[in-house]
Amino acid sequence: MGKEIELKLEVPPQELRRLKGWRALSRKGAGEQELASVYFDTPKHKLGRSGISLRIRRNGKKRLQTIKSQGADGSFRRGEWEDEIKGDVPDLRKVQGTALEPLLTKKLKHKLMPVFETRVRRTIGPVRRNGSRIEVALDEGEIRAGRRSAPISEVELELKGGDAGEVFELARELGKHVSVKLALNSKSQRGYDLLDNKQIEAARAEKIELRHGMSPVEAFLVIGRSILRQIAANESAVRRSDPEGVHQMRIGLRRLRGAMALFKKFLGDKQSERIKSELKWLTGKLAPARDLDVYERSKIEPLRGVLPGKTGMKELADTLSTRRAAAFNRAKAAIDSPRYRSLLLDTLQWLENGDWAKHRRRQGGPIERFAAKVLARRTKKAREKAGKLRKLDPRQRHKLRIAVKKLRYGSDFFENLFVGHKAGKRLSRFKGRLKGLQDCLGALNDISVHQKLASKLATGRSPAKNRARVFAAGIVTGSEQSEIKPLLATADEHAAKFAHIRPYWT
Repeated sequence: MGKEIELKLEVPPQELRRLKGWRALSRKGAGEQELASVYFDTPKHKLGRSGISLRIRRNGKKRLQTIKSQGADGSFRRGEWEDEIKGDVPDLRKVQGTALEPLLTKKLKHKLMPVFETRVRRTIGPVRRNGSRIEVALDEGEIRAGRRSAPISEVELELKGGDAGEVFELARELGKHVSVKLALNSKSQRGYDLLDNKQIEAARAEKIELRHGMSPVEAFLVIGRSILRQIAANESAVRRSDPEGVHQMRIGLRRLRGAMALFKKFLGDKQSERIKSELKWLTGKLAPARDLDVYERSKIEPLRGVLPGKTGMKELADTLSTRRAAAFNRAKAAIDSPRYRSLLLDTLQWLENGDWAKHRRRQGGPIERFAAKVLARRTKKAREKAGKLRKLDPRQRHKLRIAVKKLRYGSDFFENLFVGHKAGKRLSRFKGRLKGLQDCLGALNDISVHQKLASKLATGRSPAKNRARVFAAGIVTGSEQSEIKPLLATADEHAAKFAHIRPYWT
C-alpha cells in the first residue's frame, strides 16, 4: 500500500489551458494522456458510503485497478492500492490487504457494477523543489453518471518524495499565475454527488469520529480537517446569497476557533495565531449578512404583517432589504477573494504540516483523559458565570454565551469517546441543558445586535422617511424589550438545571 499525498486545486478552464505552457510541463518526463476511468460500486453505493473507491482506468491498452480509502481522519493523505490487471472488470483477487477487503462479501461481489465514469485529458510534468519531487497533473474533461455530467478542470499536485510542505509552496506559486481554489472533493466524491443528483446546498457539520487512545494532537487534526470541509462546502451557497449557507459557514469558522481554544496548550505558535486572525476576518465579513437576515426574517417581516401601513415599517423594510443585499454581496466578494483562497490553503497546510504539531504527536496522553480534563474545567467556568446570570450586562452575557457554545462544541467533538448506557443518558441531558441556555443567551444577544442595527437603519437622506423609519424602529425595539424579562427567567432556569447536571465523562 502507498500513502498518496495529493493536493487538488480547481482552476477555471481558460486558465488551465494557459498552464499547459508552463515550463515544468515541457521538460523531460512530461507528457499527455487520454484517461478513461470507470468506478464500480453496489446499487446502494456501499463502497462510497464507506469512504472507499474502486476504479479501473484505461490508458491505451493498459488497465490499472485502483482502490482508494479516504480514511477515518479525513486527511489529504489517502490510502491507495494500485495493480495492473487484464480486462475491464475488477480483479477481486487483488483486493487482499486493501481497505476494500473487509467489505468484500460474496453478496457484495455479485452486486458490483459500473456506476459512473470520468474522461480526462491529462498533462503531466515532474517538478523538483528543494529536494522534493512533485508530479503536476492538469486534468480537463468530465464526469458522467447516466445522463448527468459535470466538467473537470483541475490541477493535482502529488508528492512523490520529500517534504509535504513543498506541495503547498508549489500551489502558492501556481496561484500567482492563475486563479486556483482548494478542492476538497475527489473525482469519486463528485461522481457520487452526480449519481444522487445531490443539489448544492448548505453543508452542516459532519459527525466527528475520534479513535480511543489517539493523542490530542491527532484528535485535533481529525477535528480540524472535518471543520475545514464544512467551511469549504458552503462556498457555493454563500455565492448564491443563501442565508443558511452563510450561517453554516460561520458555524464552521466558529467551530474551528472553538476547537483551537479547547486545544490551545498545543497551539501557542505564530502560525496558529495568524490562522486564528484570518478565521476571525472571514467571520467578520459574513456577520453583517447573517445579522441583517435574522433581523428581517424574525422581527421586521412578522411585525410588518400585523401593523398598519403608516407606521413606517415599509420604509424600514426597504432600507433593510437594500443593506441586506449589499451585505450578502460583500460576503460573496470575500469568498471570491485571493485572501479567502489563501486562507483555505494556509489552514490546510497548518493542519497537515504546521509547526504546532511537530514533536508533539504523542504529547498530552490519550485523548479521553485530555477531553475529560478540558470538559471538566470549562464546565466549571461556565457554571460559575451562569450562576451570576441576573447580574451580567449584555457584554458579559455575550461572553457567557461564547463559553457555553465552546463547551457545546467540545461535547460534539468528544462525543464518541465516552460510551455506554449511563454516559449516553448523561450526555443527552448535558447537551440539552447547554442548548437551552445557549438558545436563550443567543436570543438576548440578537436583541442587543438588533438595537444597534435599528439605530443605523433609521438614518437616511430623506427627513420624512427618516422619521418614519425611526418610528418603526422604535416599535421593533419596544417589542424586543418586552422579550428580555421572560428570556432571562428561562435562561435562569436552564442555568440552575445546568449547575446540577452530572458529568458524562467520568
